[in-house]
Amino acid sequence: MRIRKLLCALLGAVMMTVCITPPGAEAYNFTPYVSNDDGETKPIKIYSEAVYMVNTDTGDVIVDINADEARVPASLTKIMTAVVCLEQFKDDPDQLKEKYVHGDNTAFDELYGTGASTADIQPFEDVCYYDLLCALMLPSSCEAANIIALNISDSIPHFCDLMNEEAQKLGMKNSHFSNAHGLFSKKNYSSCRDMAILTQYALDTFPVFGEIVSKPTYNLPPTDEHPDGTLIVNTNEMLDETSDYYYSPVKGVKTGTLDDAGRCLVSTASMNGKNYMLVTMGAPLYKEGTEEPEYYNLIDHKAIYQWAFYHLVETDFINVNSEITDVKVEFAEEGDSVNLKPADGFKRDWPDNIKLKDIKKDIELYENVVAPVYEGDKLGTLTLSYKGEKLASVDLIATSSVDRSKSDEKVRIAKSFFSSKEFRLCVGGIVFLFVAYTSMFIYKLQHKYVKRPADDEDDEDYE
Repeated sequence: MRIRKLLCALLGAVMMTVCITPPGAEAYNFTPYVSNDDGETKPIKIYSEAVYMVNTDTGDVIVDINADEARVPASLTKIMTAVVCLEQFKDDPDQLKEKYVHGDNTAFDELYGTGASTADIQPFEDVCYYDLLCALMLPSSCEAANIIALNISDSIPHFCDLMNEEAQKLGMKNSHFSNAHGLFSKKNYSSCRDMAILTQYALDTFPVFGEIVSKPTYNLPPTDEHPDGTLIVNTNEMLDETSDYYYSPVKGVKTGTLDDAGRCLVSTASMNGKNYMLVTMGAPLYKEGTEEPEYYNLIDHKAIYQWAFYHLVETDFINVNSEITDVKVEFAEEGDSVNLKPADGFKRDWPDNIKLKDIKKDIELYENVVAPVYEGDKLGTLTLSYKGEKLASVDLIATSSVDRSKSDEKVRIAKSFFSSKEFRLCVGGIVFLFVAYTSMFIYKLQHKYVKRPADDEDDEDYE
């Protein structure tokens, strides 16, 4: 009896552990759209070849278009350069503004004649790390990237080793870095999802990163080379109130542009308590059929954010207090079933043009449930899906306990004994012994009354 109670207690503990596990939500890829006054919708034209959007509050993936495809990241590379730099000052961020460094010709020689973006920092000009990071992230200064790399490490290749170690640590599966500035190299690549992982880490870990990347402009203080200081401007015009691309919900983060990469952008945006991150890569550089530049990366971001803020609604698909169904319980003291409810609720952003009635709910219940049942025991699963794609899976748990019937238990024990292997072996043994005894008895009986021929011969000789 003690063993049985112990096993039941352990089973209850295991069930409770299962129940507190969050529901298994799946990524679902939406197609952004616009609607007219009549409520009709049509997909947004997206120019970027790869797109990844995530709700940073919930982790829900909203849009995924080639998000894991390794691509040329251009100056998005500088986000990793900033992270490796900030890792060195994690314990003392004030040192970013107190420690001054410079770059010798090694930091500049490879950049001459490339048209690389710059903040006009000169060889041997002393600049603090904070100002280098501003130059790196706002005007996308390539010399700032090399100066950081050569002062954090003894060479750019060794600095790239630090970048790749960081990428591996963060689980960036489709990334490799071979320089600090993002100029084209076959061995310098990343993906939209990886850049989202990296950027979220930077924002969560280093408050100064979010502070810097949200600046529309910044004044580099005076130096010997620049006595009046230097005004630097963020390449992300979505932060510029005077720009046609301005979009007030956007808070940063970084642009990237190369012939081989197209126009790229990582940004974050917040409105009405909603927070998103959007990464796009591979937007065209020019208007179709012309050599007129067009910032299709900025156009994509504004259009997708507007769709998310105005057409995605936080929807409660499963209420944790709702009663879903009953499951039959054998050998119950009272009644013959127990009610089930979700172990956890489930809600997520959902487009307002998809009706909830189109969400399919599949319930799978355990078979042969036998009392006792304890409140919180997992006895089934509820799965939500839309057009064959799984949205979430939630455990169904008992809302109350069910005791075992004593009389039913005795009957069950008796029935189980007569159907048990042991009983069959016992009956088989008895039958075997009975047959063996009967055979032996018959054999002895026949032997007693049958006269052997040898006995007859002995009698004749005697006469």
